[in-house]
Amino acid sequence: MLKAGSLSLSLVLATALPALANKVFVSNERGNSVTVIDSDTWEKIAEFPAGNRPRGITISPDGRELYVCASDDDTVRVFDTGTYEELHTLPSGPDPELFALNPTGNPLYVANEDDNLVTVVDVHTRQVLAEIPVGVEPEGVAISPDQKTLINTSETTNMAHFIDTATYKITHNVLVDQRPRYAEFTSDGTKLYVSSEIGGTVSVIDLTKPEPEIEKKISFAVSGVLPEWLQPVGIKATKDGSRIFVALGPANRVAVIDAATDEVLDYLLVGQRVWQMAFTPDQKFLVTTNGNSNDVSVIDVKAEKVIKSVPVGEQPWGVVIAPD
Repeated sequence: MLKAGSLSLSLVLATALPALANKVFVSNERGNSVTVIDSDTWEKIAEFPAGNRPRGITISPDGRELYVCASDDDTVRVFDTGTYEELHTLPSGPDPELFALNPTGNPLYVANEDDNLVTVVDVHTRQVLAEIPVGVEPEGVAISPDQKTLINTSETTNMAHFIDTATYKITHNVLVDQRPRYAEFTSDGTKLYVSSEIGGTVSVIDLTKPEPEIEKKISFAVSGVLPEWLQPVGIKATKDGSRIFVALGPANRVAVIDAATDEVLDYLLVGQRVWQMAFTPDQKFLVTTNGNSNDVSVIDVKAEKVIKSVPVGEQPWGVVIAPD
């Protein structure tokens, strides 16, 4: 828990500093807080309470509102990114874990782990637009570049569900390996990458055919690391289509993948239990959350090298970076 004194000091420091275009926001699952980092100096500039068990985190396209899944509060909390004050909450369904905001800024698609639903929420009216039944323990959520398809991964059903965003109906189900955690489209919308934590693979799904199908499964091997520790979770694809980065959980590594061949090129050593990741807007840097070492790692994307570690709160889980 945060002490009142440290919280006050954090808020004073935050309001005293000039506005920063690329603030990094990190949700701390056990610390019940969000840490704010300046991506110019890579220094912590604030920390504020964010409800009980904050996990998924995202930001509005204009950078003004921060959305946080307060999982144990069964709600999405919305904060002002300048003052860090809570503005209001959004209905989310039970146990929200991950979500995706439509690139237009509305609606918000929320995975409800305990209720086997994806809840669609209008962020302006704060009303639920739809509840979409999916598989057991939904987690990963992704929106296609053309905004027509929503992906949800169900951890226990071991599927990627393809949902039409106009009708809220499932159009396809693709069986992947055990415990799918995350889904990521390439910027051109031709491929979808789905991580399977327990299966130890990333499924590469071809979207150029009439029906989506798995064209390859990427596996991982690191010298000196037990195979069962290689647990793919978060995925990020570069806009130029050259690289895919995969967080490997307790292996404490981020895999670097050639997006043209889908072959692993390298493994980057980061903090302990790497979970989620986010690019800076210019994609010069990739920030990873490391849950067991209570820090984030900063990766130079071009050099494919870890350049810094920044302490944050207790058990960091999610990360998002303000747009330009």
